[in-house]
Amino acid sequence: MASRSTPLPANIFAAGAVLWQKPQGVNGEISVALVHRPKYDDWSFPKGKIDPGETAVVAAVREVEEETGFAARFGRYLSKVTYPVPGHRRIKKVDYWAAEAYDGKFEPNDEVDELRWVSPIEASEELSYPMDRKILRRFLEKPPDTDTVLLVRHGRAGRRSRYKGDDTLRPLDKVGQSQADALVAQLLAFGADGVHSADRRRCVQTVQPLADRLGEEIMLEPLLSEEGYWANPAGARARARAIASAGGVRAVCSQGKVIPDLLQSWADEDGVKLPPNRNRKGSVWVLSLHDGRLIAADHLASPLPVIPAED
Repeated sequence: MASRSTPLPANIFAAGAVLWQKPQGVNGEISVALVHRPKYDDWSFPKGKIDPGETAVVAAVREVEEETGFAARFGRYLSKVTYPVPGHRRIKKVDYWAAEAYDGKFEPNDEVDELRWVSPIEASEELSYPMDRKILRRFLEKPPDTDTVLLVRHGRAGRRSRYKGDDTLRPLDKVGQSQADALVAQLLAFGADGVHSADRRRCVQTVQPLADRLGEEIMLEPLLSEEGYWANPAGARARARAIASAGGVRAVCSQGKVIPDLLQSWADEDGVKLPPNRNRKGSVWVLSLHDGRLIAADHLASPLPVIPAED
């Protein structure tokens, strides 16, 4: 049993975003969306509970669209807030991302009866809760308008020692294929529109469902395989930078002995501290760049939901 001084673990999970849009005028500033919930008579950022079968980022995309009517392109991770639910022995955790609105129109609904686009200064004054102002401060710490690269570790493919044959042809196993399928919604949340992969079957298979959804060909990247990377680390790092600068939102699948070194060298060069991670198969690094420099790197540990889907 937890002592009175030990925080209770979260048992309600939710996700949301600071939804923002670019200035309307030449010299204007960005505006952020605040929603009014008549049930609580408060002003907050759009958010909601994670449904069974969803990851946090997929839930955040859905909740933003349901509450505001806007489709959004997600960017860097901001922070989480944890707080007790009044009147219950329950703890709620909410994860937030920055998200740029690009299409839609607000219509009052059962949960939200009003939406306001306001300046960040106005938002700080109108938000009902200190924890939301904390999220706003995190949002304003770095430029909101970022370019995104999605660095994916291939899904599970069994053990190399047990595969008989050319290891470059080792395929995903059943769990790996489930990870590949689940990655589609996760990567589309960040606006993925181009697909690259190390020239290994398991890497290609990991991003093939995304390529199929987009109707795009996968561009093979031999330098981003383990053998290609370690034969020419400088060339491989330059290639990764070139992909990042090519425009659009590129999903790039590579291998477990490439990603840590590639990312650490990139982070060191641009002065970014990486969050703790285990670099698991099927995980994704969301890299946020501004004016060609890495300004944030956020890690999504798994594309599979924590809360299983209901039958």
